[in-house]
Amino acid sequence: MSVAGSVRAVTTLRLTEMKQRGEKIAMLTTYDYSTAKIVDAAGVDVILVGDSAANVMAGYETTLPITLDMMIYHARSVTRGAKRALVVVDLPFGTYQGNSKVALDSAIRIMKETEADAVKMEGGEEILESVQRILSAGIPVMAHLGLTPQSIHKFGTYNVRAKEEAEAEKLLRDAHLLEEAGCFAVVLEKIPAALAERVTNELKMPTIGIGAGGKVDGQVLVIHDMLGITNDFSPRFLRRYANLHDVMSEAISHYVDDVKNEDFPNEKEQY
Repeated sequence: MSVAGSVRAVTTLRLTEMKQRGEKIAMLTTYDYSTAKIVDAAGVDVILVGDSAANVMAGYETTLPITLDMMIYHARSVTRGAKRALVVVDLPFGTYQGNSKVALDSAIRIMKETEADAVKMEGGEEILESVQRILSAGIPVMAHLGLTPQSIHKFGTYNVRAKEEAEAEKLLRDAHLLEEAGCFAVVLEKIPAALAERVTNELKMPTIGIGAGGKVDGQVLVIHDMLGITNDFSPRFLRRYANLHDVMSEAISHYVDDVKNEDFPNEKEQY
């Protein structure tokens, strides 16, 4: 059977099994139907409908402005295109912090209206009540520790997190608390590789890194970054697998020239 031939083959349980047998987990962000079909067929295990859509799709400087309705729109588009990958949707800023009832309502809306497989939430002990309430409803939760972009105004910087011992110990405690609560995986963003390795070794749930070194259980990147559609963002952890910015620019310029020069459409391209 082809990679794309098995419907919803990747589950939260399968991710745990992948960790146990040492198989790395490949995860990418996706925000629309057409891209989801390509990503899914290429063999990506987990598709994250990230609140990074605020940046790469809507043009905001931070992830904070994106709304629950916007996330649902993107997620609904992605689930129509994904047949194999596990689809995880970010709960956006303001939909779960400080009020576990609002958190549950937000998660239920995502699950019912998008047919996604899980939600993702940023933070540790401070959001534990919301995590537990969502999990109690049978909704899988992926955690997110380290650099948490929804808290950018608190941190004031996108620099590496948990370099100091106190913050590293808190991250470790939070990771264990989230695992004990029942989260099925955790994203570790922009933390020292040695700390990420320690977290990975101490946890039974899979760890997915972004700027967290190679000793985690999987990796995630923003698809616009790794395909080179964005060209103004070059952190150390980013590897560009294509340069679609230049490819698209050249193709569009060529199209404009052909239209202006009356070369398009030609006689074979009309009825």
